[in-house]
Amino acid sequence: MRFSSIASGSSGNCIYVGSDTTHILIDAGISAKRTVEGLAGLDIKPEELDAILITHEHADHVQGLGVLSRKYSIPIYATKGTICGIKSASSLGKIDDALFNEVKKDVKVSIKDLVINPMEISHDANEPVAYRVSCEKKKVSVITDLGTFNEYTIDCIKDSDIIMAEANHDIRMLQVGPYPYYLKQRILSDRGHLSNENSGRLLSGILHDNLKAIFLGHLSKENNLPELAYETVRLEIEASDNKYHGNDFPLYVAKRDCPMTAIEF
Repeated sequence: MRFSSIASGSSGNCIYVGSDTTHILIDAGISAKRTVEGLAGLDIKPEELDAILITHEHADHVQGLGVLSRKYSIPIYATKGTICGIKSASSLGKIDDALFNEVKKDVKVSIKDLVINPMEISHDANEPVAYRVSCEKKKVSVITDLGTFNEYTIDCIKDSDIIMAEANHDIRMLQVGPYPYYLKQRILSDRGHLSNENSGRLLSGILHDNLKAIFLGHLSKENNLPELAYETVRLEIEASDNKYHGNDFPLYVAKRDCPMTAIEF
């Protein structure tokens, strides 16, 4: 399998996961032009995409979807609630109904040699999900935009080879920052976003000997710093009561504005 973050942040998200024969995107929250450029760096043409999996209908996850789907006729996979949200977003333009494929939480879907398993998350959107993608015994989990996590969350992603987990904000930066009070409360709520500290606590519950790499994603431009996210998560892992240390696994912060080198495993 191969994994690459084309873009990840509060301003736009687009993740590539694939095998030798199958290529998918998780979210299309950047422009179609940037998406195509990111795919070119992976030697993949947009016409070769087999699917776009959408986690939820917020703009930073769908803003490039209309152009991509119309130009290249790429099948779209999302929950019923998310599909309704996409169709009601006038900024995306008309998308052919035939391109939509409905998914349900915890119901597996096969796309050629990839198995897609949506999982429920807590976020203020229409039926949002995160995605686990597996090929034979290899598994990638991309889990962002969740205000909280529980044993179900940990159980879903605990055996992943690659994990992208949200580390959206530093609580202190958010509290003293320029956002209005209602928006701060939304972000801090159980239907908002994971802080750096909570990201580290989530990851501490899923570490295992065969974990290949961890990516921190969906960082806020205004309320976080890459170095701060990295160090806070590392220290949370160090302080946890499992047997692992903060430097036991490759830990990366996904970049907002440019693709990252693909990891093959």
